[in-house]
Amino acid sequence: MAQSFDYESAPASAEAETSPLERLAEIAQRTAEETGKFANVDAILRIPVTMQVVLGSATIPVANLMKLGRGAVVPLDHRVGEPVDVVVNGRIVARGEVVVVEEDNSRFGVSLTEIVGPLGQGDT
Repeated sequence: MAQSFDYESAPASAEAETSPLERLAEIAQRTAEETGKFANVDAILRIPVTMQVVLGSATIPVANLMKLGRGAVVPLDHRVGEPVDVVVNGRIVARGEVVVVEEDNSRFGVSLTEIVGPLGQGDT
């Protein structure tokens, strides 16, 4: 028997103060408490995942790929200012904007603007 939970019950002001990962941890904790199926949520939260930020993609013939060299520019399908996809273990989980990390100007980061729901819906 399927059971539904209201994951959006937190006030909007609290969401603005917490990161998406903190929200995910709260949802996992609440789910564990409500279902009683997970004895130790901390064990689940420590599982490493691969996270990627996809700036764009390109399709080119192998012949053109072989001609690429230092300084070559490969145009991507995304434009400047468009949101980038945040992918975890091969699945898009969020979208965001590329930003320069304040503490270290030589690194980029992503400011999340949209959390993608389980069926592909956006949750901004």
